[in-house]
Amino acid sequence: MTDQPTRQKCGSAAEPAISRRTAISSLALGGAGLMAAPLAGHAKSNDFAWTLDLDTAEDNCIALLKMQADISGKDALGGFPGEAWAWVPDEGNYHIMNTYGVGVSHVEYRPDERGWRFYHRECLLYTDPKTGEVVDSWYNPFTQRRVEVMHVFNDHVSRFYPLDGGRFQFPWPYEIHGNNLVYRISVFRIEDNPLTRKEYPLHSEGDRYQTGELWGMIGDLREIMDPDVTSASCVTSWSRTAGWIPFMEMGNRPGHMIFHSHAYKMQGGPAELPPQIRTYIEKNAPEYFESPQVWTPPGQRITVFNHSKKIIDERRAAGLAAGQTPFGLPDDG
Repeated sequence: MTDQPTRQKCGSAAEPAISRRTAISSLALGGAGLMAAPLAGHAKSNDFAWTLDLDTAEDNCIALLKMQADISGKDALGGFPGEAWAWVPDEGNYHIMNTYGVGVSHVEYRPDERGWRFYHRECLLYTDPKTGEVVDSWYNPFTQRRVEVMHVFNDHVSRFYPLDGGRFQFPWPYEIHGNNLVYRISVFRIEDNPLTRKEYPLHSEGDRYQTGELWGMIGDLREIMDPDVTSASCVTSWSRTAGWIPFMEMGNRPGHMIFHSHAYKMQGGPAELPPQIRTYIEKNAPEYFESPQVWTPPGQRITVFNHSKKIIDERRAAGLAAGQTPFGLPDDG
């Protein structure tokens, strides 16, 4: 098992230490606000020992990592099915595609840094709502043009969880409901858009873009408190609101995208993924079944915007035919 910080053992369930932390109301997550309001919760009388004190930085972090990963240092793989909606003001809401994401992580405690390194990579595939098959093209009903779908492949999404201060300062607020330990995280960003309106009018809403990502992580409290369990069962909800995806070629039309997913930890590995998702990744990106082995400091992330800019610039440089767009395809494509 990865070396961990020294901890004191807590009491039994008869005297659970569950007073809630409400201190972190404005942490930064990758340059964004990580907002956490005081949370109301209650404890159920359980018949297991409370081996973690969730009001200390060390134990609160370990509980979170048991839910997100495996504190032994082994890989933990998760799958997250979901939906993608187009929200058009004063017109309607349209279920345009489904999604299926796969993420894999491992963690490492660093005594010299007094914190945990979180090694992670993830992909998000767009799928047909009826068949579940991965789609590589999509007919845009708003523009009445067919476009190439650009799936999301984030090769490294590193995080560092320091136990003293820093952007991810612990302990985080939590709730306890029966045998459920719940963390809620809301991340909102406003950043400069590498796809400026002047240079990329077909792929950009504006020179700044805003996104919001909302997580609810629900873990099995009994497993979290069991010192012999290094990776606890966990279900995570994830929602995202953002502007149009660049490959849609919607320009600055009114509206935005809503993504709604839930994630499961796949204790059995890739074999638990839907067959069409597993087959697609095996063929096109098999590295996404294993976590990165080389540490990449946080902040060097690839976004859908800077990746799309790279693709658009390359295709423009290679030359586009008259009337052709970077992601446009023949209608029968």
